[in-house]
Amino acid sequence: MADGYRIYGSELSPYSVKVRSWFRYKGVDHEWIARGPQHEEEFRRLAKLPLIPLVVTPTGEALQDSTPLIETLEKRLPELSIHPYDAVARFVSFLLEEYADEWGNKWMFHYRWSYPADQDSAAERLAASRFGVLGEGLPAAAAKVKERMIGRLSFVGSSAATGPIIEHSFGRVLKLLERHLADRAYVFGGAPGLGDFGLWGQLYECWTDPTPGAKIRQEAPRVAAWIERMLAPVKRGPFEPWAWLAPTLMPLLKEEVAGRFLPWSAANARALAEGAQELLAEIDGKAFIQQPQKYHARSLQALKARYAALPENERAAVDAALAPSGCLRYLREAKA
Repeated sequence: MADGYRIYGSELSPYSVKVRSWFRYKGVDHEWIARGPQHEEEFRRLAKLPLIPLVVTPTGEALQDSTPLIETLEKRLPELSIHPYDAVARFVSFLLEEYADEWGNKWMFHYRWSYPADQDSAAERLAASRFGVLGEGLPAAAAKVKERMIGRLSFVGSSAATGPIIEHSFGRVLKLLERHLADRAYVFGGAPGLGDFGLWGQLYECWTDPTPGAKIRQEAPRVAAWIERMLAPVKRGPFEPWAWLAPTLMPLLKEEVAGRFLPWSAANARALAEGAQELLAEIDGKAFIQQPQKYHARSLQALKARYAALPENERAAVDAALAPSGCLRYLREAKA
């Protein structure tokens, strides 16, 4: 291989496929290595954390955590930029990527491990790919995987009480993106932005599972076509300015980012600051309760720092454009 990049990941990991899609878009030579028994020793030797994706550069540098990983490599490989030239669109792309990674993951995990058909499908695929179990041993191995993963539903906030909120959010995202993608190839126009990659990773995983996959195909054919395009995205035109994107992206910011994700984020930050064992957010007029997420508090602070660091003229443009969305007060909150 010319460049020698290696991606250790899993087809069932939204963060792994997100990174792989970025590599494909950039046209950078890479080797996709499915994490499994045959590669486990080298993965453990290279990885600082037992998390995928892991990217190993040609110089042997090991990179983890999909968002900072992509941002690091984007600076080194700036051709075919994934950042819109318009300051507002660029910031919205960062915002949607954070929303997808932290809130969109709830759609994927909830559907995958709440419904029997999805549980069976994912458990069998994980047992085969991650643990290398095939043949007669597959049912027993899949049952163990299923038991373990169902037990983790509470960690992403999925429960009998919150399930309807998560599913309503998923349905709204499909409707809003279906409208937005009516006359454009990607969320940010003729080329994919960072927000495309983040949203796609979660929705691609939903697309591969029986229950949410059927919903996408039946209710959102444009979203389904975008999901397929993002498997190996190619530039089809320029990024669009925010003025062109706003009519159909603003509802997504209002309803989802400011209406669900950021209230949950604020509740998470409060719970961690107070040392609480549970966060309580009011979403859709209902209580959303789950364990606080330390990693998300850090990633949200990084987003707030990005907002605070905007040049004065760009921040003024972002403020003016996003004022109707309801997002700004959360971005301006003091550090927890």
